[in-house]
Amino acid sequence: MLFSYFAYVSISNSLIWIFLLVAIVMIISFLKDKRPGTKKVIFFGDSLTQFGLDRDGYITVMKKKLKQEGITDYDLFGAGVSGNKVSDLYARLIRDVITQSTHIAVIWIGVNDVWHKYSRGEGTDATVFEKTYRDMVKQLLEDKIKLLLVTPAVIGERNDHTNYADDELDAYAAIIKNIATDNELSLCDMRALFQRYQINNNPLNADSGILTTDGVHLNNTGNKFVAEELWKVLKEV
Repeated sequence: MLFSYFAYVSISNSLIWIFLLVAIVMIISFLKDKRPGTKKVIFFGDSLTQFGLDRDGYITVMKKKLKQEGITDYDLFGAGVSGNKVSDLYARLIRDVITQSTHIAVIWIGVNDVWHKYSRGEGTDATVFEKTYRDMVKQLLEDKIKLLLVTPAVIGERNDHTNYADDELDAYAAIIKNIATDNELSLCDMRALFQRYQINNNPLNADSGILTTDGVHLNNTGNKFVAEELWKVLKEV
């Protein structure tokens, strides 16, 4: 009987220590993500964001820029998945943003919602796109996460509005701008910025090779351009 009692006490003490160790690890992890004065930024999007973590990607370029300028109060992370549309972002919102101690989420989505209509026959209807986007924004704001919304840039770089998806991209960009206005959110109108750049820097009206490799994905110049334009807005969020 006495042996059973001491065995019980020993097991209980062991469990207490295990719980304490787990609690300490969780607290350390929490404090690491919540360092005083440091803003954790998650870039949330599709392949443009996924490739943003490449050696010459725009997120990497921005990290280098901040380091060179001695800016240490931002931690930049990428949560991009190639092929994603707005519904995919909504599906992984909790896992990839809400539970990650995020201070600011930069949402850049929309190209595949339009592009896949032509390339795969499975894009996103504009009304569905708007509803899903608004639901995503609502949930993030309820979790006290600051937002920077980014409009889809291009599918083709011709500067005379003859790319096959120009009208639709304009419409989806307008949806995002309206959502930003309705919720008083920061906005980087990448669509307008790319169009302006193409007019000034694409004299031969090429379909690609200006800021992109293929009319959609960024080349080195495009990555630098996006990093600069995003940072102009992000630092004010």
